[in-house]
Amino acid sequence: MEIIHDVKTLRWYIKQIKLKERTIGFVPTMGALHDGHLRLVQKSILQNDITVSSIFVNPSQFNNRNDFKNYPRETESDISKLEMINCGAVFVPSSDDMYGEQDALNFDFGYLEEIMEGKFRPGHFKGVGLIVAKLFNLVKPDRAYFGKKDLQQIAVIRKLTAELLFDVEIVPVNTVREKDGLAMSSRNKLLSKEDRVHAGALYMALNKAREKLIGGENVNSVKKYVTSLFNADSKIKLEYFEVVQTSNLRNILNIDKNMDVSLCIAGYLGNVRLIDNISLN
Repeated sequence: MEIIHDVKTLRWYIKQIKLKERTIGFVPTMGALHDGHLRLVQKSILQNDITVSSIFVNPSQFNNRNDFKNYPRETESDISKLEMINCGAVFVPSSDDMYGEQDALNFDFGYLEEIMEGKFRPGHFKGVGLIVAKLFNLVKPDRAYFGKKDLQQIAVIRKLTAELLFDVEIVPVNTVREKDGLAMSSRNKLLSKEDRVHAGALYMALNKAREKLIGGENVNSVKKYVTSLFNADSKIKLEYFEVVQTSNLRNILNIDKNMDVSLCIAGYLGNVRLIDNISLN
């Protein structure tokens, strides 16, 4: 596996692949890799000639300095994991490589920045859009792989790809879960042992809400029910629970049987923010 640390070397490496007319799959990550990340890489390996992954904790997508400071960093272990599953190359740049000077470019993703993650993490998707655009420009992938846990991020990246005419297929991959249903996330490593016991409650709430909606209860009633699950005695502080149309993430009041619907949730467990979603269908 090639380990690349600078932009110049990455450009040379990608040029050699393109000259041989090989397809490139790309898996961007912020490191602290878990089985969910590795599932993305494995899918890319199956579908492409060469798979490139990146490890970069992107400062521009953090609206909380402490969150950025505390984000887990396990670069040596991450590289070993990628080597074990035969990833073709890993790009591990410095902040100076990716942000030489203060970036003035500012993306606007419209209403996607006003709902759910956009609402509670102002500026987050501007940072996501900027780093993904930079990485797509460098890696020039044929396909890029993202986990469905970050459903809103996928919507933002699809919009970015369409607006900037990137010739890349966005491939969503199903969420990988722990035994209690908790969606795998690098942030899970920040949970205390006590808090980890309670973390599965988010997934449990999603499934209970799904059962009620399938049973015919209306959306407002189910939203009130989920809110009641996370009362003052709950270890989890609920931030939002929304029922949305999967294709555009618009809120839904009435569910049509032919509509593709997702249930999305976010909350704090201690100082750790967790998100999740499931499909109604």
